[in-house]
Amino acid sequence: MNRILVLYDSSSGNVAKMAHLVSEGAQRILDTEVRIRSVDEATAQDVLWCDGLAVGSPTNMGLLSWKMKRFWDETMREQWMEVDGKIACAFSSAGGWGGGMELACQSILTVLMNFGFLVFGVTDYAAKKMTLHYGAVCAKEPREEEVQQACRLLGQRLAEWTATYVHGCKEQHPCNKKADRMQPA
Repeated sequence: MNRILVLYDSSSGNVAKMAHLVSEGAQRILDTEVRIRSVDEATAQDVLWCDGLAVGSPTNMGLLSWKMKRFWDETMREQWMEVDGKIACAFSSAGGWGGGMELACQSILTVLMNFGFLVFGVTDYAAKKMTLHYGAVCAKEPREEEVQQACRLLGQRLAEWTATYVHGCKEQHPCNKKADRMQPA
């Protein structure tokens, strides 16, 4: 069983909506169980349980939120070496385009790399002008279909990577699904 955790902080509810879309994408992959946890309710056991982790945070001055940083500094401190080698990705929302969401994703990825997570970006286009090189990003609420597709693609790719590298399901490798991938216009 492929196990995915979608961990998020959301002050306005926008990142929570993204988290549910990421979860939908992960559930596209057979034999995948998904847990969605807010940073306020998540435990270290949730992170230890998962094979793959998607972390979402509001963009706070181009960085992850203080609550998410505190979770890794305090809640996960004792599990430093226990999560090494798990697979992870990031997503973020800000008040508007150009608000620093990709920087926030990079700050999330930096924290995860320090814990030994193998992090990734997505090279596929989720829509005509929507890429996920650093993670899924959104201005405000994920209303646009392109943003929703990006969130779902991020979750799907996370589940594909964990199915491939953790559970040996080579048929789930994204390169084996090229017909389903969008190409840039």
